[in-house]
Amino acid sequence: MEEQVQMVGRAFVEHYYHLFDSDRSSLASLYHQSSMLTFEGQKLQGVDDICSKINQLPFDKCHHLISTIDSQPSSFAGGIVVFVSGSLRLSCEEHPLRFSQVSLFCSLK
Repeated sequence: MEEQVQMVGRAFVEHYYHLFDSDRSSLASLYHQSSMLTFEGQKLQGVDDICSKINQLPFDKCHHLISTIDSQPSSFAGGIVVFVSGSLRLSCEEHPLRFSQVSLFCSLK
């Protein structure tokens, strides 16, 4: 079970950040109307609000360099919590910016 949780977490992170870096508009397929995002204190819910925020970030091109991926089962049946940390390289910045993100995946049944 632990190995599967790690594999799912890593696969999601690779897919998510590949889309984020290459075609942010494609991230919409990874969210649901009940999905939530808190970004620097701003709480968003639903595909449209989340994707609008992501697509309005003040940079066009970026590259995520992942440092850590920590995945574990959640208390929701079949759920997984994934913590990611790393650096974000922007063409407009001399030095990379540090970032972290926590995602919770659970069944919509």
